[in-house]
Amino acid sequence: MIDQKRLQQAPVLEVVTSLPNTWEEQQSFHEHLYEWMGRAPWIALSIAAHLLVALVLMAIPWELIAEDREKAVLIADIAPESEAEFLEPPPPVIEELEPVVVEDPVLQHEEVSQDQTDLGQSDTADTNQSDWNSSDSFFEASGTNDVIGIGAGAGAKFGPRGLGRGPGKAGTGVESTVRDGLLWLQAHQSADGSWDGDGFMGQCGTIAAGNLCSGPGEALHDVGLTGLALLAFLGDGNTTSRGPYKEVVARGIRWLKLQQDPDTGLLGDKIGHAYLYNHAIATLAICEAYYFSRSPLLKRCAQDAVNLITTARVPYGAWRYHFPPEGDSDTSITGWMVFALKAAEEAGLSVDPDAYTGALAWLDEVSDPSTGRAGYTERGGLSSRIANVNDQWPRETGEAMTAVALLTRFFLGQDPAREPIMEKHALLLRAKQPQWDAAGRGIDFYYWYYGIYAMFQMGTFHGVKYWDEWQAAMKVAVLQSQSKNGDEKGSWDPALDAWGSRHGGRVYTTAMGVLCLEVYFRYSRLVGSR
Repeated sequence: MIDQKRLQQAPVLEVVTSLPNTWEEQQSFHEHLYEWMGRAPWIALSIAAHLLVALVLMAIPWELIAEDREKAVLIADIAPESEAEFLEPPPPVIEELEPVVVEDPVLQHEEVSQDQTDLGQSDTADTNQSDWNSSDSFFEASGTNDVIGIGAGAGAKFGPRGLGRGPGKAGTGVESTVRDGLLWLQAHQSADGSWDGDGFMGQCGTIAAGNLCSGPGEALHDVGLTGLALLAFLGDGNTTSRGPYKEVVARGIRWLKLQQDPDTGLLGDKIGHAYLYNHAIATLAICEAYYFSRSPLLKRCAQDAVNLITTARVPYGAWRYHFPPEGDSDTSITGWMVFALKAAEEAGLSVDPDAYTGALAWLDEVSDPSTGRAGYTERGGLSSRIANVNDQWPRETGEAMTAVALLTRFFLGQDPAREPIMEKHALLLRAKQPQWDAAGRGIDFYYWYYGIYAMFQMGTFHGVKYWDEWQAAMKVAVLQSQSKNGDEKGSWDPALDAWGSRHGGRVYTTAMGVLCLEVYFRYSRLVGSR
């Protein structure tokens, strides 16, 4: 019996002895708790770190990032299309054209003339639109500013260019005379686009049957003569892509461009002592043409020509015959240089403002405050052709240098109300008005050109009707002396002119005659309306 019980109790004892006692269970719990509490700070730090990361992620503007990603994608999509903007422009087509080609796509490239943009008119639009007065504004509007080109509302502008602009101002006689003059110049333009001073007769027979034209000039002035002829067409409102004479202008400008020295910017050859006259006049024409065309291929030519004018100026002074300068100046060429620089400035080209300061200083130096006469190379001195009494050619009889000084002062922003010398200039011009004298006394288109533009600026001042008197005399002298018959119809005879008789010839007198008559619409008044 005993043995059986022991056998029955043995497994129980083994189970009992294999179970942990109460102390052992308590000790194990405390140990685990201690270990857990030891790890608690690090768990708390981990939780805090995760919370911080979560807050940072919540604060990020995911919507803006998404928009930026979309923009970046869009930029990447259109970038290849804009690569063309950085490519070199195609080679100038103008260089490849034959001289006989009339259309010139280079000069007509990207033309954005103000008048065409504002009016939306075609090339054959009616030139009697009065709106052209504002759209062709060359200088900035109002007439109250004292200094041209400084600050808002500069005191000058190009006028309403073209025949019929401003009804009643010029009159039908002036309009028909200008038209005939332009027709003559058109007919005697060479095939290459130039005006040949001594060979223009080769183009005779294109207007009317008759004898060949007389009055050749000198070949070395072709660049200057081409510039003068172009100014006559530009003054009538024609550009390289607009107007009835657009082909004439385009070919002439292209020819001038081809005459430029790529190293110096000089237009024409450095021949004779008057090559800077040719350069100044040609630069004026190119700058006016660039103002209307805005062609990048013409801009470089214009800027290089202007840069040469800058370097040809005498330091602290003005200009004369030499490049590089040799230290002397004269009033005649200084006037042309200032007008070229003003045209360049208004066309947005880079111009040295010190040139204007030097020009004014020169005019003050040569102007006699007692008589009002502006000298050629010295104070109150006579013009070169008047002083040279032994010259076999016709001599000047007017106040050409005084007229140059007066008009230049206007362009440089001076006002006769504050500069008494300007009124004295004008009084001298008033005493010697234009007249066509068959005996050769008083015919001087150079003087008439500067004088009529200067008197237009004077208007009526201190009760004196400078403009009214001069325009009346000018109409008689210029209108009645224009050739009416044969191939010379529309031109002016240079035989009795002080400068046309030898140097410029018939091309010179005709271009200057047209420019004299364009005073009604070529420039507006520079210092307000008198």
